[in-house]
Amino acid sequence: MRGTLAVVSQKGGVGKTTTAINVAAALARRGVRTLLVDADPQGAVRFGLGLNNDGGGIVEYLMGAKDFHDIVRPTSLAYLSAVVTGSVADTGDHAAYHQLIASPRLRELFRTATERGYAVVVDTPPGLGPIVQAVLAASDRVIVPLQCEPLALQTTSQILKGIRDAISRHGNLRLEGIVLTLYDEESEICRKIAERVRAQLPPQLLFDPPVPRTMATVEAFAAGQPVVLRTPDDAASVAYGTLAEALSRRTS
Repeated sequence: MRGTLAVVSQKGGVGKTTTAINVAAALARRGVRTLLVDADPQGAVRFGLGLNNDGGGIVEYLMGAKDFHDIVRPTSLAYLSAVVTGSVADTGDHAAYHQLIASPRLRELFRTATERGYAVVVDTPPGLGPIVQAVLAASDRVIVPLQCEPLALQTTSQILKGIRDAISRHGNLRLEGIVLTLYDEESEICRKIAERVRAQLPPQLLFDPPVPRTMATVEAFAAGQPVVLRTPDDAASVAYGTLAEALSRRTS
């Protein structure tokens, strides 16, 4: 996979960060040199990768206090590196971060990473606010995790409209598609919602299979490891591996 992939969702709690972490890890397991960037001021990526917040991150880079090589962190997976959020995750000063994110250095960060051979995956905060808009403006592609719940039917059109608006402003950006998350095959409501979403969307915009809700995914995040690495045979791991393969085919 080449370029920068933004992971965007209309609301929280849909498995967005878990998707970003495991897509990045699945790409790395395929031998793709991958950089996972946490642009969400909540800074959850570090927990899912077992990293600390010492040494700064994207905030310090945007401020000009750190250079690229200062903020890129190794992980337990050879081909996967990460950029954590930095001090904003501890201070909670999100207003200042909203201003920083508009810096041209964000695009510079992604460009430097791709020039050095990384495929870049970016975790973003929920919604389509200024942070997400800045990330989309500097990205090449975007995927949308969508939880199989009743609200998904309402948020699908909202998130697609917002992304289409961003695409109209940034010709470099392309919507790769939507991935259904936290899927429960035994739930009739979940199955019906998945069917409705499939009926609403063009086939090329919906990745299959959906990512199931599994205990292994929860346990892996708590242990600070991607589930694709900790429990590679788990159903969610297999789904994330398939998603990474599909993205690689589309962007190679």
